[in-house]
Order: sequence, then structure tokens, then C-alpha cells
Amino acid sequence: MLRLRSLVQKGLAHRFGIILLLVFINLGISCATRLGLLLYTGRGFDWTISNLFGVFGIGLIYDLAISSYIIIPFVLHLWFTSEKLYAPAWRKWVIGLYLGLMVFFSISQLVPAEYNAALHWGVVALFGMRLLIYLLLAKKGPAFRMQWRKYVLCADIFLVTFLLLFNSISEYFFWNEFSTRYNFIAVDYLIYTNEVLGNIRESYPVVWIITGVLIVSFAIVWYLRRNIDRALRQAVSFQRRSVVALLLLIFPLITYFFVTNNWKRFSSNAYANELAANGLFEFGTAFFHNELDFYRFYRVLPDAEAFNIVRQQLETPNARFVSNDPFNLERQITYAEPERNMNVVMISVESFSADFMKAFGNDQNITPYLDSLAEKSMLFTNLYASGTRTVRGLEALSLSIPPTPGQSVVKRPDNGNMFSLGSVFRSKGYTTQYLYGGYGYFDNMNAFFSGNHYDVIDRNALRPDQIHYANIWGVADEDLFALTLQQLDSNYKTGKPFFSQVMTVSNHRPFTYPEGRIDIPPSRQAREGAVKYTDYAIGQFIRNASEKPWFKNTVFVIVADHCAGSAGSVELPVTGYHIPMLMYSPGNITPQKNDRLMAQIDIAPSILGLLKFNYRSKFFGQDIFSLPAGHERAFISTYQGLGYLKNGELIIQSPLQQVEQYKPDFTTGKAQKQPLNDSLVKQAIAYYQSASWLLKNNKYRN
Repeated sequence: MLRLRSLVQKGLAHRFGIILLLVFINLGISCATRLGLLLYTGRGFDWTISNLFGVFGIGLIYDLAISSYIIIPFVLHLWFTSEKLYAPAWRKWVIGLYLGLMVFFSISQLVPAEYNAALHWGVVALFGMRLLIYLLLAKKGPAFRMQWRKYVLCADIFLVTFLLLFNSISEYFFWNEFSTRYNFIAVDYLIYTNEVLGNIRESYPVVWIITGVLIVSFAIVWYLRRNIDRALRQAVSFQRRSVVALLLLIFPLITYFFVTNNWKRFSSNAYANELAANGLFEFGTAFFHNELDFYRFYRVLPDAEAFNIVRQQLETPNARFVSNDPFNLERQITYAEPERNMNVVMISVESFSADFMKAFGNDQNITPYLDSLAEKSMLFTNLYASGTRTVRGLEALSLSIPPTPGQSVVKRPDNGNMFSLGSVFRSKGYTTQYLYGGYGYFDNMNAFFSGNHYDVIDRNALRPDQIHYANIWGVADEDLFALTLQQLDSNYKTGKPFFSQVMTVSNHRPFTYPEGRIDIPPSRQAREGAVKYTDYAIGQFIRNASEKPWFKNTVFVIVADHCAGSAGSVELPVTGYHIPMLMYSPGNITPQKNDRLMAQIDIAPSILGLLKFNYRSKFFGQDIFSLPAGHERAFISTYQGLGYLKNGELIIQSPLQQVEQYKPDFTTGKAQKQPLNDSLVKQAIAYYQSASWLLKNNKYRN
């Protein structure tokens, strides 16, 4: 023990001892974060010795991997810091380098100005500031520059410590909402900094958090200041610095090529796997792999076999395949009854779990209007969302396609002119619209919907005097619905039927809304209040709509984009995907309950089936009203886990060709592992594989 302590002291005294300090700082903060999240998770974690060893053992590997990346700029700094750079012969080259970097970042979109102009120009200003500092130091002597380097290193270590501590707290808030380490959601949060930072400011005591982190960071650097000064004053030749630096830079290369986030999958307990991970490592993985190649990472069938299975599943009495091409799923959908050119208003409600409603056992009375409306509507009680994010819900509702691994199609490049619900309605002479309470550039909504046969209307259509309340995500739902009524009135005057999808925003953290609307004050910033306010706004909208001349010929579809949360001790807890749907049209739809298993991708063809539309379909979803018994199934997913729910069994496909089968408990969300059923496994693979094939080969086009 004494020898180890002596070696550590010697290492800290070396010129590169600063690197060792940084590693210790990162490991300490990461371990404390992991322990804190473990204690917070509590009973959801399977408290076994093997899980604890896995969490902290595998976690240590990930923490060391992140340490290897953190040290890179410090290694380069210590390696190349030299008095020669201030000699007259070198000055013009250094000045030219800084000027070149400033020009490059000014004209490039490496840091996109569209999402945060301040950050874009901040990078340019940073290089400008570095140039001014270089010119200042060039005029000073070596003693001044030595002191300067000491303070700069202290400041840099302070900054890294601050960021690591702040990240630790951010991971707690992220875990509190999503029960995972960083993933695609966190990547989106980085891209849309305006909305996300605004959300954080409105949701949490940011000033106090930052103050606390600043104090702790300062205390750590103050405690280590003598070690930093001692290490910096060690004279080491450039040759020796080069040897040490090159040895240290081997570690990030090893990390990049050999350490993967698949190592965390050591346990059947989902919390254990996530706790073993490192948030920053997961963030990097998600950032650079936002789309997963199904054929590379998942178990596959021969393509012909996969499509044959899907064709068998999609074959119904009113659906006739139009081609003998085995890779063509296009069908002619026909109904004996005449078409009904009714208007359709789809309200996709932000983060609306089934268990918020009385019909699903809730006794908090937070959806009084929807509870009453359910008794006058067709209520779907066995519906499951495709994913855990709005873009997954929008993908399912508009494209009726299973959730392929990686990022949603809504956010992928080259996603225009897809076969969509909007394209079918427009082919029938409808006005088709997507209305959103926020700014449509968020989550790529403008580009996706405008490129797929919808007119996009967002908060830009509202004058300031028409907005009663807004937070960082958008206007209050009542203002969105007021705008919607105006648009629907305008649509009616054209004499054309209309299909309008409305995406709400109020049921989203920070859970704020106008005062005086409901009996839960917005100052509480509680999910229950946001749910009840959205319920209030929908009720106000339907009551106002009932006075319009177009009301009697309109079908209202109210459905969630996804649940409020999807956390659980298993990877895909079914309770985290259970959402409600109401179809309401007095005089046209008989009030009843529909208990058949239904996927979110079935909603689009079911709406068209309700209207008895004859059309050519590429949808993977099916009309629930004409679906033969035994064909019911649902799809649930994360960005990596692909679930197939059928006959009370759940097949989960994961990267590295893993396939597992579970018997889920639809009350608790827990699941028991089962032997694989070959037929179900093949169906699951076939659906996801054929969807991936069609997208990859640009065959899911209009």
C-alpha cells in the first residue's frame, strides 16, 4: 500500500502528473454518479452480487475510456507548450493558423447557426480571443508566460471539473425522466439547445445548481493547486515529452476501436445495464450512430422469406396485392360500402399514458373531460405506442411503418415523398395539415411534414396578442386549439374536406400553463397539472367545435404520441407503451369499447377504413375494423430494442443478433423469460427486416 502511494506521488510530481489528476477527478465523479443513481433506483435494481460487480466493474472500464478522451487536449497542451512558438520566426505561422480557423468556422456549418447562432459565433470568438492572448504573451518574458500557464491550467482543470460535476447532476435529471443514461434523446437536446436550455431554466433551480457546482469545482482545484504548480515546473525535454505523450494517446485509440456500449448488456435487469454504462460514452455512441443497419446488427432471414411472411400477415379479405413481385407489399384496399368524405381532426397528445384516464384505473380525476368523452366515443383500450418519443409517434401516425432501429424516419435525411396518411387524404381531394404549438424546425417537423403532403402551421401563425401563455416548448394548448379552429373554419369555406393533425405541447416538462384554468396551480409544475390542463384545453376545443357547421361531418381522433414514461426493470416494459385512443363523432360513431390488441401504426389505415376509402396501400398497419381474428399484434421499441407483441408474448430483438422472448405482465410491466417460439420470432424479424429493406432501398415512396 505504501509503495502504491509512493508511485502515485511520483506520478503526480511528473510534468504529466496533471493527466493523472484529471483521471482521478473523472473516476471519482463518475463513481459517485453511478452510486447515486443506484441508490435512487432502489427496488427497481436487482440487488445481487453479480449485478453490483457488473455495475461498478464494467462501469470502471467505461469511466477509464472517457478519461482517455478527456486527457487528449491536456496531453497535447503539455506536449507542445514551448517558448519557441514565441520566437519571431514562428509568429507568422501561428497567427495564420488562428486566422484560418476563424474564417473556417465563420463560413462553415460545423456548429450550425440555425439551432444556436450564439454558439456558432462563440466558437469564432474563442479563436479570436486565443489569437489576442498569443499576441499579448509574445510581448512578455518567459517568467510571465510560466505564471500564465499555471493559471490557465488551473482554469482548464476547473472548467473540466465543473463540466463533469454539472454533467453528473444532468444525468440525475435525465435518469429521473427516462431511467436511462444518455441516448438519442440527449443528442436531440444538444442540437436543439434553445428549447432544451429554456426547458431546464423553467424546470429546475439552475442558478442554485450552478452556484453549488462552481463552489465544489473551485474547492477541488484549490486543493490540487500545489500539485499542478509542481508538475508544471518540471523541466522535461521535448523528446521525453513526446514519448510520454504518444504513450498516453494510445489509450483513446484503444478505447475507440475496442470498447463498445454492448459491454454493458451483462444482466437481465435493465437498470443494472444502464447503471454500468457511462453517460458521456453513451452520448458519443448515440451521436455517431443515429441509425443502425438492421442487416449488420440484428438477426435476419433471407429477404424473400421475410417478405413472404409479412405478405401472409397483411393479406385480408379486402386487401389484394397488386404485384407478384415478392418484395412489393402494395395492396389495393376496397370496401363494399360507399366512401364517406368526412373531415378528420387528429389530436396527438404529448406524453399521454393510458393510466392517466379513469377508464384505465386512475382515481386522481386529472382527465375529467376525456373521461366523459370516452363514454360517447369508441374507446380503444389495448393500443400500444411505437416508441418513447414524439418523433416515433409522428412516424407511426403518418407513415404506418414499424419503428426501425436508430433514429426516427422523421429525423433522417432524404425522408420526403414517403407513402403517408397525408398523401392518401390529398389524393382524395382533402386539405391536409399539420398544426404544432411550437416552432416547426424542432425535431425536423417542418421538413418532414411539408415534404410528405402536409401544410405545416406552427406558432409563427399566431400574433403576439393571440398567445395567452407560452413556455420554451410552445404556446399553451388552448392557443394552439384557437389557431386550429381558425384554420378549420378556413378549410370549410373552401368547400373541400380536410384532414388536420394537431400536436399539443403543454403536457411536457416544465409542466407550466396559464393560471386559473384548473384546480391544480401551475406553480406546482406537476405532471398531473399539465395532464389536467391539456384535458381542459381539449374539452374547450371540442365544445367550441360543436358549434361549427362542419362539426357533424367530422371525426375527432384523440391519441397519445407516446407514454409519459417507459421506465422498468425490463428493457421494454409493456406498461410504458400503453396509450389511449378515442374516436368521437356524434351520430356517426356508436359509443363502445374496442379491446382488440392494436399497434400505433394501425391508426392510419383504421381511420381510412372507418371512412371506407378505396386506395392503394403500402402501410404496414392494418384496419382494425376489418382485421381477421388472430392477426392482432403491436410494435414497441427503443432506438435499439425492437419489440413484437402478439398472443400475450413479447419478442425483443437487440444488436449483436440477440433475440429473446418474454411473457409480459400487462399490469406491472414485468416479464418472465420464455423459450423462443420459432414462428413468432420469424414474424418479428420479418416485419422489422422488410421495413428496413424498403427504407434502405427507397421503396417506401409515394
